[in-house]
Amino acid sequence: MPLPRVLRPRDHELALGLTALAFIPPLQTLGGEFGDLPTRPADALAVVLVLGQTAPLAFRTRWPALCLAVSGISFAAYASFGYPQTLAAAGLYLALYGVGAHQQRHRVLVAVVATAGYLAMSVVLHELGSPDRFPDHFAFYLALAACWLLGAYVRRRRADEAERQRLAEAAAAVNERARIARELHDVVTHHVTAMVVQADAAQFLPEKDPALTAISGSGRLALKELRHLLDVLEATGSPGTVRDLVEQTRAGGQPVELIEDGDRVPLPAGSELAAYRVVQEALTNAVKYAAGNPTTVLIGYSPDRLDVEVATEGSRTHPEAQGGGRGLAGLRDRVAKVGGELDAVEDNGRFVVRARIPTGGTP
Repeated sequence: MPLPRVLRPRDHELALGLTALAFIPPLQTLGGEFGDLPTRPADALAVVLVLGQTAPLAFRTRWPALCLAVSGISFAAYASFGYPQTLAAAGLYLALYGVGAHQQRHRVLVAVVATAGYLAMSVVLHELGSPDRFPDHFAFYLALAACWLLGAYVRRRRADEAERQRLAEAAAAVNERARIARELHDVVTHHVTAMVVQADAAQFLPEKDPALTAISGSGRLALKELRHLLDVLEATGSPGTVRDLVEQTRAGGQPVELIEDGDRVPLPAGSELAAYRVVQEALTNAVKYAAGNPTTVLIGYSPDRLDVEVATEGSRTHPEAQGGGRGLAGLRDRVAKVGGELDAVEDNGRFVVRARIPTGGTP
């Protein structure tokens, strides 16, 4: 479980704290010692090298590789000069942990360079007369590697937790959309259906009003539109959404053929929804103006765009733009918002709706 934010020391606070502790004499023996060279008195250079081991911790999260480079070089120089051990050596351990936990790119390259630097430091210490042998150097290397691996483990845990959180939020969103769809179906459909039934029944009265026929037709159209909206609301955005829409229209008695050309490519959410709306509106118009006539839906995939074409045989008239932004005029605006184009024309006895929608890829 990650620590609460109030309990996590910020990087600059960690750097200041370790720097202060490094200059407290009773804590000197707690520092790491490597090389075991003859001790020389601390001087101004020693102070600079101590700061070089601790101060970089102030940016260990933002620039972990740079922090490790400065801290590691300062540690190697401090050990090579034979200065007395200090708690500042902990800066190297924390820098290694920071690289494991926060380095986003070139992690393998950083590991290779760090290992090469350690080997170079070992050779220098050996040439300066260090009594340490290979087992000592290898054991210290394993200790340093453990700091790195601990940071990498924490990084993986955080990434897994973030992914679980993302999936949980996505599942919650899907469930909420399904709940809203059910409520819309239960409430709105009930009342609209009741309106249609009452209008149909009223037509058999001795003094029937012609407007009742219009009310009944409008109610049925509203129910059809509502079902389409519920289908979109419950859809998960998968590539099969348009196929489902075609199947639903076909089940309603309209002969529809779906043709897909090319390899499917990932689509931005806005582009995918625009394509869905184009097919939805075109099929709705086909049912309304050319019920029973064959309709073909062609989806063409290419790296840089998605071509959508819906052609209906024998359309008797142009489908006019409907209110609420759900007609062809509204479709043009929707497609234009994602950088695409839409045309609706008559072609050899067919009414054809064509849309070209960018996918964000490279042609």
